[in-house]
Amino acid sequence: MATFEGITIALSKGRILKDTLPLLAPLGIEPTENLDTTRKLIIPTTRADVRLLAVRATDAPTYVQHGAADIGVAGKDVLMEHGGEGLYEPLDLGIAKCQLVVAGPKDFDLSGRQRLKVATKYVNVARRHFAAEGRHVDLIKLYGSMELAPLVDLADVIVDLVDTGNTLRANDLEPLVHIADISTRLIANRAALKTKHTAITALINDLKEVLAP
Repeated sequence: MATFEGITIALSKGRILKDTLPLLAPLGIEPTENLDTTRKLIIPTTRADVRLLAVRATDAPTYVQHGAADIGVAGKDVLMEHGGEGLYEPLDLGIAKCQLVVAGPKDFDLSGRQRLKVATKYVNVARRHFAAEGRHVDLIKLYGSMELAPLVDLADVIVDLVDTGNTLRANDLEPLVHIADISTRLIANRAALKTKHTAITALINDLKEVLAP
C-alpha cells in the first residue's frame, strides 16, 4: 500500500465524530463516504491531502501516540485515562461537554468509609484521584451500566461521566465529588508536528478561526 503523504485524522466514533464533522466542513474536509452506512475504516475526504480514521473513542489517543494518525479528536476523560504520553494537546474544541465525578447513593458519607469499593472504566483516573486523597480503594472495572454497581452492592461508589444527571437521579444516585470538567480536545503526534509542521499548524489555526466567537 502506498504511503499517504497528507494528514491523517483519527476521529472517535459516535457523538464526538458527529459533533466534529461540522467543525471540519468549513476547512473543506468532508467525508466522501456516508459514515452511517460505510464499512470503511479509512475514509477519504473532499480534500485529497486529508483522510479520516474512524476508531473507538478509547483508541484515538493510541493511534495518534504511535503515529498511525497525525492528529486526532478525543474526550479529555479518555486522555486522562490514557495518560497523554507522546501527545500534544493544542486545542479545546468545546464540544461534548460533561463532568467526571464520583457518584453514589444520596447522602453517602465518603469520609465515613475506611476503604471504598469503586466501580469505573476510568481505573487510572480513579486510582490517582483517591491516592491524592490518601484513600484506600478496591477498583472494579466495568464498561457499562455503571449506575447498577451501587444498587446491587458491587461497589460503594462509581467514577463516571455525568451530562444531564438524569440516569443518576433515576437510580437514586447523585454526584458526590467533582473530579474534572470534560470536553473534546484536538491532539497531535509530537513527531508529526515536526515532519508535517506547516500543514498541521495551518489546520489547527483554521480550526481556531472556526471556533472563534
